[in-house]
Amino acid sequence: MSDVVIVLFALDKAAHGLAGAAQRLGGGVRAIGIDPAEYQPEACLAALAEACRGARVVLLSNDAYSQELAPRLAHRLGGSCAGDGVDVALAGGALRVTRQVYGGKAQAVLALRRAPYVAWLRARSFAPAEIPDTERLRFDNVGARTRIVERRSESSEARLEDARVIVSGGRGIGGPEGFAGELQPLAALLGAQMAASRAACDAGWAPPTWQVGQTGKKVAPDLYLAIGITGASQHMAGISDAKQIAAINIDRDAPIFKHCRFGIVDDYRKVVPLLRKKLEELQR
Repeated sequence: MSDVVIVLFALDKAAHGLAGAAQRLGGGVRAIGIDPAEYQPEACLAALAEACRGARVVLLSNDAYSQELAPRLAHRLGGSCAGDGVDVALAGGALRVTRQVYGGKAQAVLALRRAPYVAWLRARSFAPAEIPDTERLRFDNVGARTRIVERRSESSEARLEDARVIVSGGRGIGGPEGFAGELQPLAALLGAQMAASRAACDAGWAPPTWQVGQTGKKVAPDLYLAIGITGASQHMAGISDAKQIAAINIDRDAPIFKHCRFGIVDDYRKVVPLLRKKLEELQR
């Protein structure tokens, strides 16, 4: 049995990040793949527990299925669990999982001392590495207490957590028209994915799948363009891993300007059309 097992629901950037995290821990690495279209919680958990017996560390990503499985898997294996990790290391007979706290203003290090150690980690928090040959987890749902009876996909876009560039809008956009008429064309020119603050999602201006923040998705793009977002601590908790943050806001005292590298104090309705025009010229 390998020292480290990585559990994959897709062979995406998050999977390569998990492989990178596993390499940092040393020892043999084994990859187990699960088809999300066949996922059933009870049957998958039982089969995964058997497949992971003997492993010292089990790593999962930050997708919904992984977050559902991780604590239950740790219980089945008699181990310990932590989540939302941005760094992992084996030291002093424990797995040390670093995670962000206080809205990304500080970091806490959790020491898991009961093996096997199970942790789910943030996508793109680790340097990517080659994924070892992946074995498919096989299971059936006969006799299970629960089962998924229907699946609905709200978007065909790639995972927001894997995006390299994100254009995000907040309450300052003023309505759904701003998202459709200004931000989405800008995102298309940048090859970016769309996101939004909780306020914009709660108002119905953007779908819930776009929500970024403490109660939404946690992202780590190369560039996060925040438009009409004040930068409350709850939102910053979701973008603290962004490599670069740029902001457009009419309020010069907005907290977002304390966190961004580039900022423009002006009405986005004036700035965004100019950005689009310049991008169009550069792409000709």
